[in-house]
Amino acid sequence: MTDTTQQPLSNTLTLTIPHDLGGLRLDVALQRMLPDHSRSRLQAWIKSGLVTVDMQLSTSKTKVWGGEQVIVQVQAKPENYTFTAEDIPLDIVFEDEHILVVNKPAGMVVHPAAGNWSGTLLNALLFHAPELTDVPRAGIVHRLDKDTSGLLVVAKTLAAQTNLVRQLQARTVKREYRAIVWGQLWRNGVVDQPIGRDPRSRTKMAINRMGKPAITRYEILERFSVQTYLRCNLETGRTHQIRVHMQFLKAPIVGDPIYGFRGIIPIRVMTQTLRDEVSRFNRQALHAIKLGLMHPATNEFVEWQIELADDMKALLEAMRHEDPRKDDEEEFEFSMEPYLSDEDYEDDEDFSEDDDDLELEDEE
Repeated sequence: MTDTTQQPLSNTLTLTIPHDLGGLRLDVALQRMLPDHSRSRLQAWIKSGLVTVDMQLSTSKTKVWGGEQVIVQVQAKPENYTFTAEDIPLDIVFEDEHILVVNKPAGMVVHPAAGNWSGTLLNALLFHAPELTDVPRAGIVHRLDKDTSGLLVVAKTLAAQTNLVRQLQARTVKREYRAIVWGQLWRNGVVDQPIGRDPRSRTKMAINRMGKPAITRYEILERFSVQTYLRCNLETGRTHQIRVHMQFLKAPIVGDPIYGFRGIIPIRVMTQTLRDEVSRFNRQALHAIKLGLMHPATNEFVEWQIELADDMKALLEAMRHEDPRKDDEEEFEFSMEPYLSDEDYEDDEDFSEDDDDLELEDEE
């Protein structure tokens, strides 16, 4: 694979520390002299060896006394290179001159954001179809979480993008997901609960009466000893919708690092085979398997369906071969301990503050 990612350009500055900044730490003095750059960015440059004091490498804590010559290799902000084409393979399910449907793998970020300025679906799309540089957001009209796999539609023209956005707003786009959750759900149902930002953590969503309406319909496909395999259909497209709604049902998605329960894995009631498969499963078990919409050019309804992701297939097979529970064996029930506290989470770099700018926050 050819790597076409542009590296941030550098600009070398030669500075002399003024005497009125004498006694300050190097990073503090530089921040005073270069106010356009944050202190954390300057610290990163110092740590990376991009800053010298009198021709010597230093640390951020190094004291300066005035008169020192400082050379700084200023690096361009990575976000300046967000819309750079990168030769990243795409699994294209359908393409014509108006739209493109892609099967996004788990682990790929859809749109660049803090911590993920390259290697995204957007970067791959710009390499595959350079004309997308003329379409806002490279034609992206909805998203999947980084660790959710499955179908996404991309507009290749401004007219197609406008049409798709209107369909999403009108809730006429059909989206079907497959999910594996903890616990045994006993009947099909619908979750109609509004979703908004979690007031305790900016990187999470939550059931919030001040949030936007959110409706998820779910159907039981298979029930196992400690898990259930579901079909989920979205009537709305809020950020993390399925994940939040499954948490509301106290049936969080297997592998979900954000919306799961503390100590959720019931080790003692699982065979070793299933334990091993669960331990290897390192993402939320959620897959966008079907997508249907009105073609923006022909106005005919078109639909695509793909196979379940391989890792979810393997997890299901392990569940299907689980030894049946004995009659006198205690039935597994969820712990009702509270969810992880805010300090137990790391910031989700795939969750940006401008999420609401997208017409559809597809997911879950």
